[in-house]
Amino acid sequence: MPRPVLDEARIHPTVRDVVAGQHAQTLLEVQDAIARHAVVVVGMRQNPFPRRARKALEAAGIAHHYMEYGSYFSQWRRRLALKMWAGWPTLPMVFVKGTLVGGADDLARLIASGEIKRMLG
Repeated sequence: MPRPVLDEARIHPTVRDVVAGQHAQTLLEVQDAIARHAVVVVGMRQNPFPRRARKALEAAGIAHHYMEYGSYFSQWRRRLALKMWAGWPTLPMVFVKGTLVGGADDLARLIASGEIKRMLG
């Protein structure tokens, strides 16, 4: 089932550019990183879960690209744009070969099962 997203026809034409442009540069940065790196972790300072994901990848010997967007007190709008784009409510957001695989706990399960190695080929 596709996740619900407000149909563009339900957005008044005078505000469509505003909606489409919300933190577009941030989205482009992450999309570019996902295209260039096999594993991307999107996180923030002070949050232990992005740190946990990075340590799990390092322990498994898996190279990754880390992108940090602020802390609990800064850049929350940029993180919100990323959350709305991905549909993932928390950080980190972990991408493997362009696919969102979830957060730190989801990543740990992929590593433990060997699925991440299969995904990476």
